[in-house]
Amino acid sequence: MISYGMDNTLITYTIFEPFAEEVVAFTTTRSSLPHEVAPRFTGEPADKAINNRNQLAQLLKINARQMVFPRQTHSCYVEDLSVFPDQELKETDALITGKPGICLCIQTADCVPLLLYDPKVKAAGAVHAGWRGTVDLITGKAVEKMSRIYGSQPQDILIAIGPSIGPNKYEVGNEVAEAVYKNIPNADITLHKGARGKYHLNLWEANRQILLAHGILPGHIEITGRCTYTENEHFYSARMEGIDTGRIVSGIILKSN
Repeated sequence: MISYGMDNTLITYTIFEPFAEEVVAFTTTRSSLPHEVAPRFTGEPADKAINNRNQLAQLLKINARQMVFPRQTHSCYVEDLSVFPDQELKETDALITGKPGICLCIQTADCVPLLLYDPKVKAAGAVHAGWRGTVDLITGKAVEKMSRIYGSQPQDILIAIGPSIGPNKYEVGNEVAEAVYKNIPNADITLHKGARGKYHLNLWEANRQILLAHGILPGHIEITGRCTYTENEHFYSARMEGIDTGRIVSGIILKSN
């Protein structure tokens, strides 16, 4: 389940509600910011991006300098942040931290946003997973890095899978299907043939299967089931609107003790 918090402007996640004193996790929608400043959080013009971040920071009641936005390139690289970076993080599609006050942010417009929290060791993560990141197992690599650096046990990690393009609308080519069959556990349940005979990929289930294979408990994975393509009035969709459309932001921040 998902819920709307902060004056119905941001999506929040039920799975994190028992830990509201420890962590804030959210996803924006088209309604989160005024329309005139809602488009992209990266790219030009710079003044609009800065304005966007300031508006989001106000909603979260934090300083905009606390938000870290990596330059996403559909890589499988996971960056650990023990301090605020002094320059842009390039070719990075996942972030983890154990430090309170760093808001890990990723941006999507059909790709899958995943937010991770381990309440035992107080570590968090944010992952951007398109089909490339998914088949390169970026979600599993984030879990592995949390385990290696912070001592997280996979069975303790809670994960929210946010809005992205749904399996009924995400048509992919044979090369993508081949990569899924090669790399994703139980790939058969993540692919189906549509009415036109083309493969459709369930990115939610593909990432869920990766997480299960890495020891995450089934009950510790929350899938919103919200499709950015079919619910284009609420979310941005690159496949519906083109690559230059806006982006939703998913983020997670550990609260100070």
